[in-house]
Amino acid sequence: MEVNGTVVRPLDLLDEIVHRHNTEEGAAIPILQEVQNTFGFVAPAVLERIADLAHMSATELYSIVTFYAQFRLQPPGENLVRVCTGTACHLAGAEKILQAVENETGAREGGTSPDGKFTMERVACLGCCSLAPVVMLNEQIHGRLTPEAVRRLIKAVGRR
Repeated sequence: MEVNGTVVRPLDLLDEIVHRHNTEEGAAIPILQEVQNTFGFVAPAVLERIADLAHMSATELYSIVTFYAQFRLQPPGENLVRVCTGTACHLAGAEKILQAVENETGAREGGTSPDGKFTMERVACLGCCSLAPVVMLNEQIHGRLTPEAVRRLIKAVGRR
C-alpha cells in the first residue's frame, strides 16, 4: 500500500492508526472507523491485533463491529449501493427499490453480490427527501427512482 508516495506495509499502517487513537478514552470506535476507512472493512483477524495494541478485549471490539451497521467484516464490492429507507423514501417505494437492486445485482441487504461487483446497504436517510426514493451509488445520488430506473442504473455500472 502506498501513502504519500511511500510504500507502507498494512500492519505498520494498522499499528499507526491504533497508536494515534489509543491515548483517547473510548478509542475503540474511532480506531475501527479509521481502519475501515483505510482498508475498506475491518477484517476479523485485525481485531486481535487492535486488541493487543490498544489493550482492549477482542470480544468487545467484535461486538462493536457487529452491532453498528457502519462496519463491515468483509471487503465491499466494487460498487456500493446505499438505498435510503427514511420516511420520504419509504413512502415513495424504497422497499421496491431495495428489491430491484437485490434482483439485479444478487446482493442481499448488507451483503455483496456473488461476483463481487455490488454491495447493498439500507441507510436511514441520505438527506435528499425531495428526490425520494433515493439511491447513492458509490458517491453519486440518484433520485426519483423507479424499480426499472434502478435496474438500468445497475446494468450501466455493471458494464464498466
